Amino acid sequence: MKTQLQQLIEAALSQLCNDGTLQLETLPSALVERTRDRTHGDFATNMAMVLAKQAKRNPRELAQLLLDALPESELVVKTEIAGPGFINFFVSDAAYATVIAQVFEQSSSYGKSQVGAGQKVLMEYVSANPTGPLHVGHGRGAAYGAATASLLKAAGYQVHREYYVNDAGRQMDILAASVWLRYLDLCGEEVTFPSNGYQGDYIWDIAATLHREQQDTFRHPIATVLEGVPADEPDGGDKELHIDGIIEQARTLLG
Repeated sequence: MKTQLQQLIEAALSQLCNDGTLQLETLPSALVERTRDRTHGDFATNMAMVLAKQAKRNPRELAQLLLDALPESELVVKTEIAGPGFINFFVSDAAYATVIAQVFEQSSSYGKSQVGAGQKVLMEYVSANPTGPLHVGHGRGAAYGAATASLLKAAGYQVHREYYVNDAGRQMDILAASVWLRYLDLCGEEVTFPSNGYQGDYIWDIAATLHREQQDTFRHPIATVLEGVPADEPDGGDKELHIDGIIEQARTLLG
């Protein structure tokens, strides 16, 4: 409906320029917005005020010229000039009924536009940290990101969606080592957990599942696990070197 009103206003401007009534260097796109107060109509435009300086006309005078040149349309039942030069449009009930028919006719295509004009948009969303448990915020981010990307695509943008799954690197190594140490604890080894390991209860949950399914398959004596591993920070060592040493031992012992 706004698009149709914009087209009517732009047609009026073109006519005024073609017949010499107005001399404009450029013809801007008409801006039509819904009114805040329905007593002022359904939609309004400030086009007359925007063009007043360029047209060298009083805004209200220019607004009247636009209304006089406005093509007839079943969409509009009444127009009025308000304030310093706003043009208010009162839309017919039949026009709203027409929109409902268009919704049914166009189905999922209704509301799509080319506002984006093919501009490229990169949408990254969720990209949840793989070393921690998922929570409701990740689900919310997924729904919000997917909906926003779909809206941009429907508006004519060329959308590229990215969801990073960073399941590699040092943090994943620390996660694996943390689970293994909790698993060894469940196997009966007396493990002093590293200060730089993942401390969450979910680590215990994963370790418990591993132990239930694999029993002692991945068990090694804790003395063997810590052989050659630098001391942890509480013992006067370096926590980074300590966890890195455990990671290397895990690779060696577990293959």
